[in-house]
Amino acid sequence: MSAHREPFLAACVQMRAGADKAANLALAEALVVEAARRGARLVALPENFSWRGPGEGDAEAWEPLDGPTVALLATLARRHRVTIVGGSILERPAAAGELPGNTSVVVGEDGALLASYRKIHLFDVSIPGRVESRESERRAAGEEVVCVDAEVARLGLSVCYDLRFPELYRALGRAGAQVLCIPSAFTFPTGAAHWEVLLRARAIENQCYVLAPNQWGPTPHGHLDYGHSAIVDPWGTMLACAPEGNGVVVAEVDLARLARVRTELPCLDHVRLGSPRA
Repeated sequence: MSAHREPFLAACVQMRAGADKAANLALAEALVVEAARRGARLVALPENFSWRGPGEGDAEAWEPLDGPTVALLATLARRHRVTIVGGSILERPAAAGELPGNTSVVVGEDGALLASYRKIHLFDVSIPGRVESRESERRAAGEEVVCVDAEVARLGLSVCYDLRFPELYRALGRAGAQVLCIPSAFTFPTGAAHWEVLLRARAIENQCYVLAPNQWGPTPHGHLDYGHSAIVDPWGTMLACAPEGNGVVVAEVDLARLARVRTELPCLDHVRLGSPRA
């Protein structure tokens, strides 16, 4: 993957998904179209963008990777000539009795499915009176680190709670990632404390751009999501941050700038623990 392509625009979609899948997909489509209209060539949707409902409706939202949600993303990608990071969907398990994956997909400009990544770190957290989650009781954890060449850049894939585990992002950096994708449904209590500092840290320590589309507002699970969808450059500068509400933020990704940062401050070549960057 060349580090000297022309700069391009990337977009993060911020939305509040609920239990009405058709409404969620209509909103996601409208916001992808808006991002393309503003010139974005890479568009990232948040975690669980297609369905965010109560537990009793969970199984009805499961889909295979060749199901209708990914098909819609493929149509949008072809029509608007954009690469889409499909936040995450509930990936139908291969066998009865198994749990679904919380799976992010990348669809190329020609509509082809380029990669899928199943969330490795599951959100099992208890902050009394604020956030209670046992994601591991409802989702199957992934095991594979996924980095993929898209038309515009080499993308490193992750989802939400993964953000707290720097070893994943160092592995993505070693695999050649230039843009770290972190689609999220990050909660308000933890987001207000840690969202920006963690995004900037992942960008700085791996010398990558970061795209972090997030859900916002009240959820069916009784807590608030933080919003503040963001794009960060490899120096740790916040290039864009969304206000509250549904919308799109856009910023320039310049791989030549990324190459300069890595040349001028070659800390990735100085790693002493583990393997240096490939």
